[in-house]
Amino acid sequence: QDQLEEFGGGQVQAGGSLRLSCAAAGRALGRINVGWFRQYLGKEREFVAAINWLDDETQYADSVKGRFTISGDDAKRTVYLQMDDLKPEDTAVYYCAAAPIWTTQRVTYDYWGQGTRVTVSS
Repeated sequence: QDQLEEFGGGQVQAGGSLRLSCAAAGRALGRINVGWFRQYLGKEREFVAAINWLDDETQYADSVKGRFTISGDDAKRTVYLQMDDLKPEDTAVYYCAAAPIWTTQRVTYDYWGQGTRVTVSS
């Protein structure tokens, strides 16, 4: 089955940490680029971070630089998003996605997970 599945959402207080995981299966495994997006209620999904499986290049949204770290385990075909120093404005549904090219553009990602909710309380 071609899919991505996220794990690790939950509730945490401001300043705390969470780690999200994204496991790929089927044709999603062949995508070279895995990214994380988040969606606030009533808003479009926005780019958070991405990693390129070929050379481990990473990219981050300005709002999370220095606080979030994306990494990958090639053997497990799993991508992680370590989120530190969380803020209430990080509260959103986080989605894992995969794309056939290196990009941060949402429309290019053709495999998506079901989303996992992150809630940061003040």
